Amino acid sequence: MIFGKTLYLVWIIQPAQGNEKINTKKTIAALLILTVILGAGGYLFFQQKTQDTQQSSVDWSPTFHHDLAHTGYSTSTGPLTNQTLWSYLTQNDIEYPSPAVVNGIAYFGSNDYRVHAVNASTGTKLWSYLTGSPVESSCTVADGVVYFGSDDTNVYALDASTGTKIWNFTTKGDVYSTPAIVNGVAYVGSNDHNLYALDAATGNKIWSYTTSNSVYSSPAFANGKIYLNSYDTAYALDAATGTKIWNFSTWGPIYSSSAIVNGIVYFGSGKTIYALDAQSGKKIWNYTTGGVGESSPAVSNNVVYIGSNDHNVYALDAANGNKIWNYTTGNEINGSPAVANGVVYIGSKDNNVYALNASTGSKIWSYLTGSQIESTPSIANGILYIGSNDDRVYAFGSVATP
Repeated sequence: MIFGKTLYLVWIIQPAQGNEKINTKKTIAALLILTVILGAGGYLFFQQKTQDTQQSSVDWSPTFHHDLAHTGYSTSTGPLTNQTLWSYLTQNDIEYPSPAVVNGIAYFGSNDYRVHAVNASTGTKLWSYLTGSPVESSCTVADGVVYFGSDDTNVYALDASTGTKIWNFTTKGDVYSTPAIVNGVAYVGSNDHNLYALDAATGNKIWSYTTSNSVYSSPAFANGKIYLNSYDTAYALDAATGTKIWNFSTWGPIYSSSAIVNGIVYFGSGKTIYALDAQSGKKIWNYTTGGVGESSPAVSNNVVYIGSNDHNVYALDAANGNKIWNYTTGNEINGSPAVANGVVYIGSKDNNVYALNASTGSKIWSYLTGSQIESTPSIANGILYIGSNDDRVYAFGSVATP
């Protein structure tokens, strides 16, 4: 209807033919109407096209805890049953790595010294790459390249399609940290106490920042800043220059990576979960558990979810830290939660994967693997991916078409 009216208006403002005179007022009025209609029609058309694109696209999980801010939240649906789609056997534990899932391929490291790439729907092996030591870093996939660290002190960049090495950068310590790729720069921490900013295309060092201690955590990015944690201090650095903006010292060890949501930095240290102002580093609140351990917080709908060594999963009010609920598993929780469609997914050292109601903490389902789970789950295209110390990566759900 819009286009029919538009065509009519175009016809009535055609230049006069022969001796016909142009009605100036009529022409101006028609032009004004045409502009309004074209504007509205064009807006509706492009808005619809944008919505169609968003609805048909897949919310992949290209890095640890889903995104650069490490929110742990996915707009994808997650499995509501423990139906196993496939499991993939490596030659050693999948201890800490979280699978990265992009364009139908799952990428993950293993203590078998390798990074593996498998078909995300079938678990069929596509390629693997051998490093010099266990791979405890999670992979990040950006622009057709897989980035990760290894205990052999190197950061690697591989072709995502073939597994061919593009470059490696050698640090002076184990690299547990997951690289964050921002505007052509790879940010990654090392146990040599440094955060490195590397050219993502070549691996050349742009700058480095020396922290107070080993960097086990993965850097997060938000609003032009890199947020990272050393063993005893949280930092915010200028992403372009590496200049320190602020730091916040804690009393306990920090293995947790920060999540940055709505101007607040959330992370765990020792027995405490902290919320800091992202601009100033000032403490907003803290909550004490029986021992946070290595879990990193996920944040969704103004709730912070985190695992603890006291066997519990906690849900806290993101604004004030008040406890909403806790769910007790059979052992310590070193992995981090992932949240999708109102469900919290997490693994425990009691060998189980859990799916919990995000509002109430009640169990929806669980699945018993062959060993402890310290890996963090990833969710993409309706499927949950998680590693276990039984040497396998598991995929839960059913085949979905992007």
